Amino acid sequence: MAGSTGHIVQSLVVNLVIALAKGVAAVITGSGAMLAETIHSFADCGNQGLLLFGVKQAQRQPDPMHPLGYGRALYFWSFMVAMLLFTGGGMFSIYEGIHKIRHPEAVEDITIGVVVLALALGLEGWATFGNVRELNKRRSGRPFVRFLRETKDSDLVVVFGENAAAVVGLVLALAALVLTKTTHDGRWDGAGSLGVGIILVFVAIFLAKEIMSLLLGESADPAIAAAAHRIAAADPNIVAVLRVLTIQQGPGEVVVAMKVKMKPGLTTGGEVCRALNAYEAKLQAEVPEVKWSFVEPDLDD
Repeated sequence: MAGSTGHIVQSLVVNLVIALAKGVAAVITGSGAMLAETIHSFADCGNQGLLLFGVKQAQRQPDPMHPLGYGRALYFWSFMVAMLLFTGGGMFSIYEGIHKIRHPEAVEDITIGVVVLALALGLEGWATFGNVRELNKRRSGRPFVRFLRETKDSDLVVVFGENAAAVVGLVLALAALVLTKTTHDGRWDGAGSLGVGIILVFVAIFLAKEIMSLLLGESADPAIAAAAHRIAAADPNIVAVLRVLTIQQGPGEVVVAMKVKMKPGLTTGGEVCRALNAYEAKLQAEVPEVKWSFVEPDLDD
């Protein structure tokens, strides 16, 4: 479902509402953990704006300068989101946490803070559940974590990573707020902010690592190469597939390059071209993700 933005818009709206509520609560309570969560939510809003921009960029049509299209633009903006999550969210929260631990401050009335965090937890949990449901639709029986590592839908993985980190961060912030008030020890507030930062940094590193592989030119889903072999085996004009190379050019956009051994009875160049064109048409009809295919006849690999 390349180009789908519903899950991004859903998370953007949820995070905007949550960020405003957290900001008010941070001012009222004076909580560092709440401030870290506020900045985290506003950063998430900016990140989802970048993802929407990336989806739009990826939908641009090929041109002479970019003959294979702009599909990888989404991977670039997804990588930028991971970097911003690391710096704007994670590192700031860690700094704020260390500062609050070294210079603890009293937290005022936590009632509004607890209410806001509980509301935010419900909204983030709802958004994360929606992400999980969409991931389950696409993973086709593969283990969940394995699918996160293998999927080419970088925007969906980034949004899920942000929302999952937000849920864990909210639990930590809520616990830190309550512990700070009950123990009258402001260091718990700092510990909550530090925990939020560590989670964000961990998620950002995971996302950056996976998206970097796509930026460098990752192979497509193995099922596409398997389909190329299967269709060739059923083609009377192809004796054998000598080599298949696939590249994920963008979400839902795959390049396939192949070498095949043709049937000996094809004596003219025109016959070979027609046979190869028919094969490419079958491949693209069965696997719509294949936007570009280059099939070359050869005698051996």
